[in-house]
Amino acid sequence: MIQEFYQGQSKALFRLVHDESTFDRVFYGKDRKERLLTIAWNRGDAQQVNIDGISYDFPTNTILCLMVNESFHFERPTTIVAWQFNREFYCIVNHDKEVSCVGFLFYGSAQRMFIELNDDDQKKIDSLLQVFSDELAIKDHIQWEMLQVMLKRLIIIVTRLAKEQYVSEEGLTGDKLDIVRHYNFLVEQNYRKQHQVKFYAGELNRSPKTLSNLFALYNQKSPLQVIQERIIQEAKRLLLYTDKTAKEVAYFLGFEDAGHFSKFFKKHAGQSFSGFKKESADKVDS
Repeated sequence: MIQEFYQGQSKALFRLVHDESTFDRVFYGKDRKERLLTIAWNRGDAQQVNIDGISYDFPTNTILCLMVNESFHFERPTTIVAWQFNREFYCIVNHDKEVSCVGFLFYGSAQRMFIELNDDDQKKIDSLLQVFSDELAIKDHIQWEMLQVMLKRLIIIVTRLAKEQYVSEEGLTGDKLDIVRHYNFLVEQNYRKQHQVKFYAGELNRSPKTLSNLFALYNQKSPLQVIQERIIQEAKRLLLYTDKTAKEVAYFLGFEDAGHFSKFFKKHAGQSFSGFKKESADKVDS
């Protein structure tokens, strides 16, 4: 079932998906026009989720947050509950940085977070799910505001759990974590043109060394690795889901020399363009 709120003038879109056998997302394809963030809850048994060609274990009673430009497919979509929304629907509350569209759940970590729910957490979100479903059945002038309030509550609950489970270093205080989050957001906005840490450090009024120290507190990826991995991620998406040639992908990602980018890709992806495409095609055929 898909329950939806849409406001035509603002193009604000919110969607609740549950018990839906065909639920997936193909960003470079049928879903390109809908720039939706997704909060997905696996209410069933553990299953596999494929995100941009990579399979992950999706444990039971965990929540996974997915970006606008990520394509995904669930092994058993009928057991997934998903809240999807665009910036026009929710991000007018950008001032509330911790729980906004550029908040911790979507930009706070460079690693894939599967957020565990205990019995009490599950009851909270289950109750909230029922309220969402009931509210989506009501059409009046305050529906948008009510849905925003409930979505914010959901994001607060999941953000608290995510920080408990993925931020354990005492030295990484809120202000420092906010710098990491802002860095990840800036990379998402500029990775096609800006490939050096120096640019992002300047935008944040910090030195590259300071950024390296902050990232060392949080996880093992350096600021430069975050940029490089984001470039490789997009290159793989383009090779998987579009008809762009390797040369076109290189130019799209800000590399004037296709040969240089070919070496960059092989170094960081562990295989050549052609090798990656062949491997991906073999997986589809099998």
